[in-house]
Amino acid sequence: MEILKKCAESLITLRQKQPLIHHITNYVTVNDCANIVLAVGASPVMADDSKEVEDIVSLAQALVINMGTLNQRTVESMLKAGKRANELKIPVIFDPVGMGASSFRNETAKKIIAGVKLAVIRGNMSEIKLIAGQDVKIKGVDSLASEEDGTQVAQGLARKLKTVVAITGKTDIISDGTRTCYINNGHERLSHVTGTGCMATSLIGSFCGAVDDYYLASLSGVMAMGLAGELASESLSPAEGIGTFRIRLFDNISNLSQEMILKRGRVSYE
Repeated sequence: MEILKKCAESLITLRQKQPLIHHITNYVTVNDCANIVLAVGASPVMADDSKEVEDIVSLAQALVINMGTLNQRTVESMLKAGKRANELKIPVIFDPVGMGASSFRNETAKKIIAGVKLAVIRGNMSEIKLIAGQDVKIKGVDSLASEEDGTQVAQGLARKLKTVVAITGKTDIISDGTRTCYINNGHERLSHVTGTGCMATSLIGSFCGAVDDYYLASLSGVMAMGLAGELASESLSPAEGIGTFRIRLFDNISNLSQEMILKRGRVSYE
């Protein structure tokens, strides 16, 4: 399939360019996000003080904004860095973690969406549906929304905001409003490890820093995480569990190859 060839080529391009990915992210998963970026072949920088974010983002090839552990100090940093990235035409990838859990999160997401041109929004079904204006429930930062009408939501939001929307779940949906695909890689164990969604966003950011097609970059990043989850799970012995699985996620991202993408990537269209 042609799209798998393009994903495989984007991995090589990423490893050749080794883009710098600036993160303003959450302290629960910051170390895992930094390490997953290194594993795929890019370079992370985790800087969130408002006094330096404009300087740091000016050096980067992509900016990842993650609302996981939100506070008033970092909101200012997110907006400053995002606007500076826009001025420099650096792609901004937004992860609205916990959207719907509080009015503060909802207001912050609205400020970011209104004030920053986003290249990609990556979230679970509940988060994306809430951004799209639907009334759905969440459990902490986990999705409780039905996957029904997910395609229409992704396409509509992508067209409205002129961005790429990536909804991760049992079946991942990627849309730029014109092109839409479904990724069927992954394993249920990914939902049992904190931060796999954040790591997927960081992988998208890594690919966005290397290729100009952000739809392809989103597809490549989400697929990489799904493939790593499958391979990590398959490698476990009966005595091994989630801790070993988490470590092997990084192993399989660092060992991901063109051949593996072409052999095991599962992408479908409407």
